[in-house]
Amino acid sequence: MDTLANLYDTFFDWQLIWDTVPALITVGLPNTLILALSSGVIGTIIGLGLAVAGMSRSRWLRWPARMYTDVFRGLPAAVVILLIGLGFGPTLTQLTGSRSPFPLGIAALSLMAAAYFGEIFRSGIQSVDSGQLEASRALGFSYRRSMALVVVPQGIRRVLPAIVNQFISLIKDSSLIYFLGLLASQRELFRVGQDTAAQTGNLSPLLAAGVFYLFLTIPLTHLVNFIDSRLRSGKADTSGTLDPVEKIIVVER
Repeated sequence: MDTLANLYDTFFDWQLIWDTVPALITVGLPNTLILALSSGVIGTIIGLGLAVAGMSRSRWLRWPARMYTDVFRGLPAAVVILLIGLGFGPTLTQLTGSRSPFPLGIAALSLMAAAYFGEIFRSGIQSVDSGQLEASRALGFSYRRSMALVVVPQGIRRVLPAIVNQFISLIKDSSLIYFLGLLASQRELFRVGQDTAAQTGNLSPLLAAGVFYLFLTIPLTHLVNFIDSRLRSGKADTSGTLDPVEKIIVVER
């Protein structure tokens, strides 16, 4: 019983959790969202470029894209964040006078995310039937316009669930930015919980931070499942154009 009581006191100090919640909401949550959203947008743009370059007929585009993807997918996230943050930190300070680790943290997360986004986009684009490209070329579109207007949009639609899954990973990886050293106003969810836990000797604040991560990731997980289900089965037609038997089949799906 003493063991259970100690575990309860260690993880479920409700007063300490309640005292930590305001800092998690006002400081940790906004900073986590800034890191995840910024790196997600930048990583998506770079990743799409990597996907197109990786499928290029020119080896001068294809080989660098493949090398970039192999390197950043093979390195641990903590190593990339430390290399970029500590390696380019002094240079950034000299150029801008800012000591904030946020830009370098976003850059590190973006570069890592781009490697994964690139592979996701490439697999989606390559899954589109080659007849789509041939048909658009037969209609007079150039190769670039065919890819931009026909093939790439279809490929992106097919990998939307994987894109959301990668964004979930970005939310969790944002906790590693604490390696770079954060000001009190720059702390993300994990750092807020860790600091309070270190000050009090109790792990309840870290548990509270974990709950906030779940509040962010679980809805996105269900969104992935919804998107995947909708893309697979399509939307039921209730316009009245289907006969009763067909309507039953569509609704049951």
